[in-house]
Amino acid sequence: MEDLLDLYEQPYDADFPQVCFDERPCQLIGDVVVPLPVRPGSPFKEDYAYRRNGTCCVMVAVEPLRGWRMVRVFRRRTKKEYARFMKELAQCCPHAKRIRLVQDNLNTHSAGSFYEVFTPDEAHRLKEKFEFHYTPKKASWLNMAEIELAALAKQCLDRRIGDQQTLTREVRSWEQKRNHQRTTISWRFTTNQARTTMARHYTDVKQSS
Repeated sequence: MEDLLDLYEQPYDADFPQVCFDERPCQLIGDVVVPLPVRPGSPFKEDYAYRRNGTCCVMVAVEPLRGWRMVRVFRRRTKKEYARFMKELAQCCPHAKRIRLVQDNLNTHSAGSFYEVFTPDEAHRLKEKFEFHYTPKKASWLNMAEIELAALAKQCLDRRIGDQQTLTREVRSWEQKRNHQRTTISWRFTTNQARTTMARHYTDVKQSS
């Protein structure tokens, strides 16, 4: 936890940008009956019946201090999709010496995924581009990408979207708007505050050691 909080307290550095990454499943919900459009004095109407069209995965990387994010939609969540996403992320930060990446400790979230998808040389170059920082177990709230995913869910995924192509288009439109606005995230929970607020956990660790 303190590793992440210390990282968040550091000022913006274009050579070593802080990027938070997370992903979430998204259910594709289609309409059985075509909804009635909005008319003067009449709200949008949709039938209660709906059709399940499977699921997909939304991956998000956000640079909180710069107000930049990248969102992509994949059919599945495997090492292949993770590696492809990270390669594109690295290409979006060509001048960065190293990307300080905050992410959950899932089995796909490692440099090993690069070697299963790319050649050894390419995988090694990509691995050297990232500095991995993992959230503790049961503390994914320390990942600022969850804040960005919450905004995405409230502002874009709050309606029925029936297919991956439409979802991709809507998500990219949301991404472009947020990047144009340079929407940043102001993180206020510091290491000193953690030691006060979570003092009993520090005591438990001290006693167990």
